[in-house]
Amino acid sequence: MDRFVSNFTNRLDAKGRVSIPAPFRAVLARDGFDGLYVHPALDSAALDAGGNALLREIDALLSRLTPYSDERDFLSTALLGTSEILKVDGEGRVLLTEGLKVHAGLADAVTFVGLGHKFQLWEPSAFREHLAQARERVRVLKRSLGEAGMVSEARER
Repeated sequence: MDRFVSNFTNRLDAKGRVSIPAPFRAVLARDGFDGLYVHPALDSAALDAGGNALLREIDALLSRLTPYSDERDFLSTALLGTSEILKVDGEGRVLLTEGLKVHAGLADAVTFVGLGHKFQLWEPSAFREHLAQARERVRVLKRSLGEAGMVSEARER
């Protein structure tokens, strides 16, 4: 599999290192990225992380904006200017910098959440709250899609 899926919670050690879950390490290895690319998430107290696939997504997003435009510069600053490339040690651990830990509110443990081409690092209780909100939004979306389908069926008759 070449996607980050599922979620895992691991403890931070006394030095601030955390083990990347083995399934995520396997995806990173297949991706060919040497290390872990991490930046603060734009819209939540989490960290976005990944390898070459994440960088390609960012490049594709930026390429849709006019070169030298304020929008492109702002987005480049937020996604590239605040990023870090973390070294993965022989045991599959990364040392999270203080700035990254502060942004995501990380202290004792980290929840790794697969999002396909990337994964996020969350403080565990913040992730549980985020997951509850996501499930509620999906319920609302499902209902609205169901209603839209019923309207389409009625029009076809």
